[in-house]
This record gives sequence, C-alpha cells and structure tokens, in this order.
Amino acid sequence: MLFWLQTLIFAAQTALALLVSYLMLLTVTAWRANRRTEPLPAVPQHRFLILIPAHNEEKLLPSLLDNLAELDYPKNLYATHVVADNCSDKTAVIARQHGAIAHERHNLDLRGKGYALQWLLQRLANDPHDAIVILDADTVVSPNFLRVMDARLARGERVIQAYYAVRNPESGWSASLRYAALAVLHYLRPQGRMVLGGSAGLKGNGMVFTADIMRQHEWSASVTEDIEFHMTLLLNGERVTFAPDAVVWAEMPDSLEQSETQNVRWEQGRLEMAKLYVPQLLKKGWQGGRNGRFFTLFDAAMEHIIPPFSILTGLSILALAASAASYIAQRLFPNGSNLGFISLLLGISTLFGQVIYLLAGLRMVNAPSSVYKTLLYAPVFIIWKIGQYIKILLGKNRQGWVRTARNES
Repeated sequence: MLFWLQTLIFAAQTALALLVSYLMLLTVTAWRANRRTEPLPAVPQHRFLILIPAHNEEKLLPSLLDNLAELDYPKNLYATHVVADNCSDKTAVIARQHGAIAHERHNLDLRGKGYALQWLLQRLANDPHDAIVILDADTVVSPNFLRVMDARLARGERVIQAYYAVRNPESGWSASLRYAALAVLHYLRPQGRMVLGGSAGLKGNGMVFTADIMRQHEWSASVTEDIEFHMTLLLNGERVTFAPDAVVWAEMPDSLEQSETQNVRWEQGRLEMAKLYVPQLLKKGWQGGRNGRFFTLFDAAMEHIIPPFSILTGLSILALAASAASYIAQRLFPNGSNLGFISLLLGISTLFGQVIYLLAGLRMVNAPSSVYKTLLYAPVFIIWKIGQYIKILLGKNRQGWVRTARNES
C-alpha cells in the first residue's frame, strides 16, 4: 500500500516539476531577450486607429484620452475611437469632449467587449489606416507606445502585444500581488518566448494588429475574445511578437471581493479554451514539425496547460507536504523504495524554482519595493484562488460578461 501511495505522490511531483522546469526555461531565456525596440524610424510611417471599448467608463476614460493626446507621435497619424457600449452614463459625451470619435452601440442581447469591438471594426473597415490598436478604457500607455509599434510594423511584425502591467500596485495588497503575477505572465514569459521562437500571446489590452490581419480574420465575440483570436492566428500560421518597452498600465481591483467577477471570467475562459484548443495545437504542431512550427504551437498548448501561478504554487505546497509524509513513512516502515526521498527532493526543487521564477520576473520589470513586501499576503491569495477554482470546476460560479468593479474614486 505504501509503495503505491509513494508512486502516486512521485507521479504528481514529477508532473509539477516538468511544468516548473518549463517556466525556468522561459526564465533563463528571458534574460537574453532584447528589452528595447531599436532603431526607431526618424519619420513615423504608419497610421493607427486606436479602439477603446467602454461600458459606463465616464470616470476612468478621461485619463486615457488625455494620455493619448500627449503621445510622442504625429497627431495626424492616429485617431481615437470609443465605442460606448450599452452605456447609461456620459461615456460618449466625455469621449467627444476629450477629442475622441464616439460610437454609441445599443444591443442588450449581444453584450460585452467582444461584441463591441466586432461592431466597431465593421464600422471602421473603410477608414484609411495601417494598423489597429485595442486599449481598455481603464488604461494609460507609455508616451513612446505608437513610436515603438511603428518601428516594429516597419520591420514586418504583424501582431504585437505591449507589456500590460498594473497601474495601481500600491492601492492594496490584492492589486500588488496582481502586479507580481503580471510581471511573470505578461513580461517574463513573452520575453522568453521571443528568444525561443514562440508566440507572445494576446492579453486583451495593448494589442496592435496590421489592417491586413484584421481584414483576414473576424474578431471573436466570446468572453475570452483575445485568447480565441490568438488561437485563430496561430492555427493560421501567424505569430504574436512582444514589445517590452511599449507599456500599458491598467487599473486593477484593490480587493479580492472586487476582483472576483474578473477572476471567474478569466478562469472560466481559460478552462474552456484549454479543452477546445490544446488538442488542436498539439495535433497541428506535430503535423507542422518539419516546417519549424512545432515549438510555437507546443508552447501555446503549454500556456493553456500550466495553471495560474497561485494554483501551481498551492498544488506544489500540498505535494511537498505529501512527499514529506511519504518520506517519514518510508523511514518508519522501510519498503526498499526511495520514492519518498526522491519526491521530497523534487518538491523542494519545484518550490525553489517557483521562487526564482517570481523574483526574476519582478527584477526584470524593476518592481517597487512595496510589491516584494506584499508577497507576505500570498498564502491568503492562494487559498482564495483555490477556492475560486474549485467553485468554477463544480460549475457554481458560471457567468457571462460583467463589468469589473475598480477603484474609481
């Protein structure tokens, strides 16, 4: 009985170790990636349409529009379009007052960001432009955003993801932990993938697409429209590149209660996309191995398979505890097997690897000292996140699109 229990624990530890080893591979390669887009063309070349889906965003939208008006880019080469989607406030009025072009959409049956963008893209299909930028209304961007994207388009990149970070990490420990999570998810991993030949992925905010890409592929209207569109691009031979020096900072909920709907929506979508696309990615990757597509598609499948970092850490802690118990049992009741000791070593190494991975991500983005201090709250967040995941797996938290509560004071 003890041998079979040790075998089960060893198998779990091995699976976790493989996942963490992959993250360590991305960590090591991320240090080799370029962190600057150079050279920037002396004369900007591309015309951008900036699209902002907004539902009742009269409080946060002005900050973004004022920010866009100050971009280091010729004003005649970009236009800002806001789709006021099923709004009951003054979002459209505010947009016009701040120099944007407002489009008012009313459709209570087809609600959400995906439908709003799909509708707006159809309206703007004949407007002259070279590229589309998609930003959330609670965002501000770095002054060089369009300059960086212009340079990358000039060298042939067709789909580009900016570094999507937290705007308000010091507003609360929940937002601060989200900052840490996005440092590895939105910066370290894409950087590593650029070195290895993977695809950076689409993060829903700070995305840039050539006009040609948007003409060839219809934007998804699902709850996880960015993930689904990324899958469509990958399966059609496209790859998303990463611009680490073009940054979008977004408001995040400053408490767990406020972030619950957002987390549920994201994790529901992740699980659904994993079930739908992992088999397709692995099959396509196997078939395309000879033309250099294997790693890109395999890596995209791994991104679906690897659970959120808090879940991975929680599972690793539980597995380490089980390994320690297995090792103690092995010493008390010798059965001729060293699986308990090997599992214990794997468990310690796996947790140590996750610590290195997280600290490396924070170092790469020059995280403020306050973020390191709030890592002390990580156990609370892990327990909360595991609870959310259990509810989702049991089907108790199913929901469609709901506007996320944020700090708007």
